Amino acid sequence: MSLHSGIPDAIAADVRHGERLEWWTLLWIGSVVVVMALVMGASQAMKSAVIEDVLSLIPAIVFLLSAHWERKRANNRFPFGYRRANSLAFLVAATALLSVGGFLIYESVTTLVRQEHPTVGGITLFGHTLWLGWLMIAALVYSIIPPLILGRIKQPVAKRINDKVLHTDALMQKADWQTGLAAIAGITGIGFGWWWADASAALFIALSIIKDAVGALRQAVAELLDGTPRALDSNAIAEDAERLIAALKARFGDVGVRLRETGRYIAAEVDCAPPAVIPSATELMGDNAWRLASLSFRPQ
Repeated sequence: MSLHSGIPDAIAADVRHGERLEWWTLLWIGSVVVVMALVMGASQAMKSAVIEDVLSLIPAIVFLLSAHWERKRANNRFPFGYRRANSLAFLVAATALLSVGGFLIYESVTTLVRQEHPTVGGITLFGHTLWLGWLMIAALVYSIIPPLILGRIKQPVAKRINDKVLHTDALMQKADWQTGLAAIAGITGIGFGWWWADASAALFIALSIIKDAVGALRQAVAELLDGTPRALDSNAIAEDAERLIAALKARFGDVGVRLRETGRYIAAEVDCAPPAVIPSATELMGDNAWRLASLSFRPQ
């Protein structure tokens, strides 16, 4: 690893774990899309679920791309490396999550306003006619399992490597399985003649997705504007960033300290002359020393 490129040894294994999880996500969710497309028939709820699943692949793709670029060495054209690719990926992932929430709200409100009464027909298999809704529900149950498992596995990995893209993807997985449950409610509701059940459940879930997406988008914009590092799951200042500011002030007095975040890394700037002995990253940040990419002082 060089100063502006590469992945620190302290988190290299976890980053590779995150990449494997994203490859499994692409494989598993891809199979879900195929299965659901085969049985969706004319159901609007199923079409919405398929489109939502396709959009949910975006965070996994941009995470893999950003991890690839993060390893690229700095060069004359990009002397500070490509670590900001993670920041851009975070913005794309947050926008994808917002798109899913917005799409679900549009579909739900449109269905409720128009009072659309969808119908689910039958299908003949091996000489027997089945209600197509049973096949849809089976496909939806299958669509719930992968995101439920993968999302829970990704959360602790995202925390260890402080990766907001992976964390946003875990939120997307939550949106996936919640949408699947809403679609099951919708298909079941159609069977009982409750045409409004699907749209109402989807609208309730979409509001939760929008809340998560707006929070992620605010964090992504703050990161691109060189704001003080934010927490992984909120727009509050990150705890390790607050500890770093306190440690620098304790060491150099009541001086100005500015932090900004590039991807998962922190750059610190202190308003004082360079000291005779510069503290190490471990002294300042302990176990999160890998996060401190640079420490600079103002020349007198």
